[in-house]
Amino acid sequence: MNDIKSQKINRILLKQFNTKSKTDIKKISSEINLSPQTIKNRLNRLKEEKIISTATININPNPPLNLKYVFLEIKTNPKEPQLVNNLIEIPQIRSLDGIFGEFSLIGLFIFRNLEEYHEVLSVIDGIMARSYFKKYQIIEPIKVFKTNGIELQNALINPNVKLDYIDYDILSILQENYSLKYLSTYKIKAILNEKYKRDPERKEISQPTIYNHIKKLESEQIILNYTINFNPKKIGFKGKYIVRIKPKDPSRYNDLAIKLEKKKEIKDLFRIGEQYGLFAIVQVREIEDYGKFIRELYDTEEIEDTFTNFILDSLIPYTNFIIH
Repeated sequence: MNDIKSQKINRILLKQFNTKSKTDIKKISSEINLSPQTIKNRLNRLKEEKIISTATININPNPPLNLKYVFLEIKTNPKEPQLVNNLIEIPQIRSLDGIFGEFSLIGLFIFRNLEEYHEVLSVIDGIMARSYFKKYQIIEPIKVFKTNGIELQNALINPNVKLDYIDYDILSILQENYSLKYLSTYKIKAILNEKYKRDPERKEISQPTIYNHIKKLESEQIILNYTINFNPKKIGFKGKYIVRIKPKDPSRYNDLAIKLEKKKEIKDLFRIGEQYGLFAIVQVREIEDYGKFIRELYDTEEIEDTFTNFILDSLIPYTNFIIH
């Protein structure tokens, strides 16, 4: 089987694993006309070939969670690989890419709260203090419009929903899963009860309690989707770009962002407090597709200027954006 055909089959398969609730292999089997065992075998092979890694979830950053997204731009020396290793070890890092330009690296971090952000920022400051150039800057998005291909305009959370420590712990377990299989409620119960055993203020919880919490997180759109982490380059996405966008009319940032989040090439979209106030992460299958994407932006006659960083290499290769 040639690479192009194989990549297409892999994209079709991975697309089926983007679901609102835990994946049903039997349902996928009927939709793509492959037996459940064939699907499992193919997934195992994809993991061995480092095309996919683990099952995970995407979490809604909207209130009441108020997840804090932060970009870190760094000027680094090729002779200091330990700096990269130290950054990758930070649990909150989600991506780290090499780029052209004034800075040579850009990383995305997602924090649960300001306290966690400030703690990790101290760690980052320490890492950078030992670096060659000691040059870095932080970009703090004001608003998240799109994350991993998921439009957030219609994913607002009920402001009256109440989340407790069990909800937050379940989200962490599902997101940081180290397996290709989604954890069962039985397994999650075992993990949590082992953790709570060490805390006198926490009580043992039952499997039905776990189930009810997960259903609440799904129905309230706090869990945006269940998916699988994959390496985009290995399934045919050859180009990744960061594009900063400046509209002609600064008063229409929000309206423009709502239009842009519909574009399938844009996987992540943020409002930032800079001259180029929209910050997008773009993935395309062919390099030529990016030129077409930019031309279409300007054809709207709403864009005054753009600034692009081409991603040279992804030091954290896995992501899980929605595949179209």
